Amino acid sequence: MELFNSALGKNITFVRPPYFMISGLSGIPNIKHYYVFLFFVYVISVLGNTVVMAVIYLDHNLRTPKYVAVFNLAFVDLFGNSALVPKVLDVFLFNHRFISYNNCLAFLFFCYTCLSMQSFNLVALSYDRLVAIIFPLHYQVKITHKFMFSLIASFWVFVITAVLIAVGLITRLSFCNSVVINSYFCDHGQIYRLSCNNNFPNYVVSCLFPVLIFWLPLAFILLSYSYIGYALAKVATMQERLKAFKTCIGHLTLVAIYFIPLLITFTLMENIHPNARIINLSLTSVFPPMLNPIIYVLQTQEIKVSVKKLLKIKSTSKITIKKFTIM
Repeated sequence: MELFNSALGKNITFVRPPYFMISGLSGIPNIKHYYVFLFFVYVISVLGNTVVMAVIYLDHNLRTPKYVAVFNLAFVDLFGNSALVPKVLDVFLFNHRFISYNNCLAFLFFCYTCLSMQSFNLVALSYDRLVAIIFPLHYQVKITHKFMFSLIASFWVFVITAVLIAVGLITRLSFCNSVVINSYFCDHGQIYRLSCNNNFPNYVVSCLFPVLIFWLPLAFILLSYSYIGYALAKVATMQERLKAFKTCIGHLTLVAIYFIPLLITFTLMENIHPNARIINLSLTSVFPPMLNPIIYVLQTQEIKVSVKKLLKIKSTSKITIKKFTIM
């Protein structure tokens, strides 16, 4: 209990502010144009991810374990962007910069949960590619619907538990000085640094969280593709290697889009301007959810075939209805 209550057994008065103020970007002229741009990115993201989810749901040929992970990725992208962007627009476009204490913690929870699940979805897809290429004869046995549902569910449980711990530790903090959050949303690191009592447990969580949510998934993905490359170099011809590599292009593109901006931010955290950090993190939060469905539609043959088939069925049904109407 002492972990969640730093005043246990001590004569300390907690100061829990009624609200926080989100500062966002400062000193940039015409910054509202950037938030309008985020709105258009959000609209494209909602449309793209809705289409991907609808195609997977409607086409029975896509109800494979791999597309369980793809559907979950689209759902997380849609849910995460819907949790983040409308609130960011409300805060900065309509100048509602004050957010209540409880709403801020809820905002933090949903944003961190979805951002973390994006990372673990990429892990699930990389494991799918690893088994498909290295153990093609055992793929149907190893990667089943039950396995993929269990894997995705375990990721959800782990992420939600980790984020709840981070949020729970914030509730033990007292805020007796500033309530201004130097970020574009209720950022965990920026919030706990505002406290005026012992925040060491929060500091530990802020160090562990990137390792568990970012570095370990990235390490697994890199090791998976290193092993794939090593195995293909030993046994496959150049044509077979290219064929296997083509099945990974979409996933590798998603990995690059998600992890490279975060790598830059984490590496240069202390050396970049706060505005640059906020822009980089905000684009990292909204761009992958917009690009993921576009990349999967362009790079994945099954989805392209499915979209064409569904559009053909729709156009055929319209022609049939018109014929009946004329008759």
